[in-house]
Amino acid sequence: MPRLVSKYFGELDYSTEAVFQFPEGIPAFEDQTAFVFIEQPQTHPLVFMQSIVNPCLCFITVPVRVADPTYHPDLSPEDLALLDLPPVPPPQAGSDILCLTLVTVSEHADPTVNLASPIVLNLRNRKGVQAIPPSSDYSLRHPLLAHKDIVPCS
Repeated sequence: MPRLVSKYFGELDYSTEAVFQFPEGIPAFEDQTAFVFIEQPQTHPLVFMQSIVNPCLCFITVPVRVADPTYHPDLSPEDLALLDLPPVPPPQAGSDILCLTLVTVSEHADPTVNLASPIVLNLRNRKGVQAIPPSSDYSLRHPLLAHKDIVPCS
């Protein structure tokens, strides 16, 4: 079983079937084309997108429906081709694809997610892409938590 070293998780064993290939990488990280996705019960619903090659590169994601239960991805013909998906019928979230959104965490600000450019994973062939449509009705900085969900510390 292969093993990777992660700055954040230490040494991890993984199955080669767990690796998702990103044919074009992701913007600003085009040379990073292989990732595993790590879920831990204590951090649910966070999903960590760990590079196989770079131990320091790990993105925090959540399923898009955590941030917006009515979310519908807008995949371009190019995105569909990279994922090896036909345009018709459109891929179905949950059975064909999984959509994740990148989380941004900064000091003195609530976490936000990028709904405009989701990470889309083909669950059948283990290919991934960051889908970046030319225009989107979704926000690059959508609040992750509604204020009603925030519980004050006491």
